Amino acid sequence: MQESGEDYIETIYLLKKKKGYVRSIDVANELGFSRPSVSRAVGILKDDGFITVAPGGELELTDEGKKKAKSVYDRHKNLTKFLMITANVDEETAENDACRIEHIISADTFKGIKRFLKEHKDEL
Repeated sequence: MQESGEDYIETIYLLKKKKGYVRSIDVANELGFSRPSVSRAVGILKDDGFITVAPGGELELTDEGKKKAKSVYDRHKNLTKFLMITANVDEETAENDACRIEHIISADTFKGIKRFLKEHKDEL
């Protein structure tokens, strides 16, 4: 999945947790994208089996979509925390950088970061 697809399903996941429902317009507003851009992305995510669209327009993550969204969100949260602690940057900077890193980091490096955070949680 491309970076933009990961951003979309992470946004759908977070909006669903926050609001209880998600429509394309909610995603467009959250990401600052145009409705046609979101519509195109929704079509791709639907075709790839990551979301379904209810007759009323509500977006739902499939089991595969939830799994992927949770994975992206986990990387985002942990990378943000790691950057704030180790690089001593503010949360906004860490969030922005984590958003870029979360799409390219290797599984081994991410496991190492999670292990570091777990092993040093009492010290940090």
